[in-house]
Amino acid sequence: MVQYTLVQSPEVVLTIPGKDSSKARAKAMDQLIELMDTGKLPTELADGFSPQQFIEVKEPTPLNPSDDDAVTQAVQVLSNLATLKLKVQESRGEALKLRSLVDVLFTDEIVSEEEIATLKEGFKVLKTYAQANLRYREARTQAEQARTILDQALNPADPEPIKP
Repeated sequence: MVQYTLVQSPEVVLTIPGKDSSKARAKAMDQLIELMDTGKLPTELADGFSPQQFIEVKEPTPLNPSDDDAVTQAVQVLSNLATLKLKVQESRGEALKLRSLVDVLFTDEIVSEEEIATLKEGFKVLKTYAQANLRYREARTQAEQARTILDQALNPADPEPIKP
């Protein structure tokens, strides 16, 4: 489908099947003459009009695919950050308790076998927490950029948001 309009009446849009061609412009001219004959054309074409004077109406270009990919990736980065934050929060309390037991290893105090056993079992929790915390900090740095990309996509320069 191809659409044409007139400089004198941009609100008038003539839709013709096919691509822009001299044949399509001739069909648009026929529609224009019909509009003039029925009095539905709000503009007088006193100087005449030729098919070459039609202006082809182009559809607005869709969102740039790379922008779409950037938004998708930004959302994934933020989702990853949320998951890591939960993981860090869940293991933080227990890890900090176990961390205080590590200090006992560096003192001259006597340590019970039970405390050592608890500590050895807790090393896995400490390791998991420490690794998750490092990944969370790294992801948070990356997420700043992702948040900026998402903010740009949500708040374009156009002051009028699209209303549902």
